Amino acid sequence: MFGFGRVKALAAVSALAIGLTTGAAQAADTIKVGILHSLSGTMAISETTLKDVMLMLIDDQNKKGGLLGKQLEAVVVDPASNWPLFAEKARELIEVNGTSVVFGCWTSVSRKSVLPVFEELNSMLFYPVQYEGEESSRNVFYTGAAPNQQAIPAVDYLMKTESVERWVLAGTDYVYPRTTNKILESYLKAKGVPAEDIMINYTPFGHSDWQTIVADIKKFGSAGKKTAVVSTINGDANVPFYKELGNQGIKAEDIPVVAFSVGEEELAGIDTGPLVGHLAAWNYFMSIDTPENDAFISKWHAFIGNEDRVTNDPMEAHYIGFKMWVQAVQQAGTTDVDAVRQAMYGQTVPNLTGGIAVMNTNHHLSKPVVIGEIQDDGQIQTVWSTDGVVVGDAWSDFIPESAKLTADWTYPWVCGGCEKPTY
Repeated sequence: MFGFGRVKALAAVSALAIGLTTGAAQAADTIKVGILHSLSGTMAISETTLKDVMLMLIDDQNKKGGLLGKQLEAVVVDPASNWPLFAEKARELIEVNGTSVVFGCWTSVSRKSVLPVFEELNSMLFYPVQYEGEESSRNVFYTGAAPNQQAIPAVDYLMKTESVERWVLAGTDYVYPRTTNKILESYLKAKGVPAEDIMINYTPFGHSDWQTIVADIKKFGSAGKKTAVVSTINGDANVPFYKELGNQGIKAEDIPVVAFSVGEEELAGIDTGPLVGHLAAWNYFMSIDTPENDAFISKWHAFIGNEDRVTNDPMEAHYIGFKMWVQAVQQAGTTDVDAVRQAMYGQTVPNLTGGIAVMNTNHHLSKPVVIGEIQDDGQIQTVWSTDGVVVGDAWSDFIPESAKLTADWTYPWVCGGCEKPTY
């Protein structure tokens, strides 16, 4: 006969087994979608709204019946603008929460932090923000702009329309600005711009004392040549930067600033007076007049319950990426990462600017490029756009060691950074 202690032990094991089985069954009832965006810290100004739009997209899909007969479940974490914490939270989402896919990150340093985790665990990340390129991972789909879809066209625009000859490359001190500016410096020199007409400056995240730097920019722009600032300044440091430009009387007609990380969300909380006439380069603006964009904005306002909440480019990138992921899962008939990855290639989704976004085999989208002028109401009015979409490049043609590389993740040629074939 069993002793009382043995009976209790077996009962406990049985209860545990039942609990695990029930938990597994409950877990199988939903498809978990990870949301990995900073909701506090210096990047919360940009990332919080991306969490909100993901909740909207998931809610909308659930109202359509979910996916593969199951409801989607959002799992939200806050990496708090802490780059090592991004990796911890990514691992938590995948290993502990059992997410099938993750949408997240803003800065490249956060993406670089989580990249080894996604590759080790063979999970899938959709990254929605413009970045420096020079990367290709089988576990990441890059739905934001590569440099040839933002930085290079912006410089070309300033050269042609503003006759800019001197260049200030101002950025936050981390991988995205440094690599983007390396590409731009090489590109400008290839266009005949001498080294003395290129000024490069970096500041920490959250930098607030811009007086000396803006004075240096003003001095640099007083040499008799038309000068512009190409800004890769990220997060809440943009607020005092533009304010100091106004304090020192630098207007857009004198030294225009074209920003790659300032959109409607960043403009919503500040006095836009000093920014009027300065430029932003993205792939989408809220002001774009299309039926698709009107419907997106209406749905956003209804979901968030606030008519004053704006939309922006990374929100559109999440919209496109999420729609493509849903379509790929439906096509594959499973959320298995390897199957979904293969189904992603060639996926198309109408973008919000009136064209068609295409996912290419290098894990980058084909997207239009739009350059806009900041208005006093915080909106950005388009002043130039490409005629059609531009295919994103994983590797820049303007860095010699990268120009020979290509990325193609289709089977049987699976490659993220091998040399281009020669024929």
